Amino acid sequence: MAKDKSQDSKAPAGKPAGGISTPTTLMLAAAVAVVVAAGIYAYRGGFSGGELATAGDPKSDPAVAELMKPGPLPEMMIGSADAPNTIVEYASMTCPHCALFQKEVLPQIKTKYIDTGKAKYILREFPLDGLALAAFMVARCSGNDRYFPMVDALFETQPTWAVTGNEGKDKLLLIARQSGMSKEEFDKCLADKAMFDKIVEIRRRGNEEFGVDSTPSFFVNGKRLGTQHELKDFDAILEPGSAETPAAPAPAPAGQ
Repeated sequence: MAKDKSQDSKAPAGKPAGGISTPTTLMLAAAVAVVVAAGIYAYRGGFSGGELATAGDPKSDPAVAELMKPGPLPEMMIGSADAPNTIVEYASMTCPHCALFQKEVLPQIKTKYIDTGKAKYILREFPLDGLALAAFMVARCSGNDRYFPMVDALFETQPTWAVTGNEGKDKLLLIARQSGMSKEEFDKCLADKAMFDKIVEIRRRGNEEFGVDSTPSFFVNGKRLGTQHELKDFDAILEPGSAETPAAPAPAPAGQ
């Protein structure tokens, strides 16, 4: 499934799609300190994404040891920790291609590789805008056992809440309340500056250290996937040679 970067990189007008440099992070932190007094700041308009440091740069595969180093928040994983293969996805909750992968391709990967113990899947937050960051915070606040059900619900209903302005935050609240989260819990969650900063750090590290500049982005056993994210593209790494074209039959002897 090819990615349309212009669709998935929701940068403000006049700015390139974007990552977070250290100066930008400091500016965001200062802005957050002011806005948090109002109670909620992680919604569209409160976090713009900034400029992506590696946008358009040539990409290489990261060292697996570096890719798998613990981040500022616990890894959110499906499958056995002992599985021999690891799939890492960087995603944004407002990215339509991420939603499509979650609904159509991930179930196939789960059946073939995760449920059979051949691979584990790790989802890392890479919000492209403030509303995506707020959605990830809501998923985190749902608890470890409810994180993926909330992510699934948010991707499934993405067209209903991934809209601009405060309307997006209000619609996100409706989804959260349907999962059992009260408005007070929702407000407290989105006012959690420590969590906000940690998700921003996950995004910064993915961008600056591993060259992630669009969503979804995948690493399979440390190998960066290209722009196609169908089951066969994961098969090519997890089961090399399984999709090779069969050899042509030998020609019949002359005269037959």
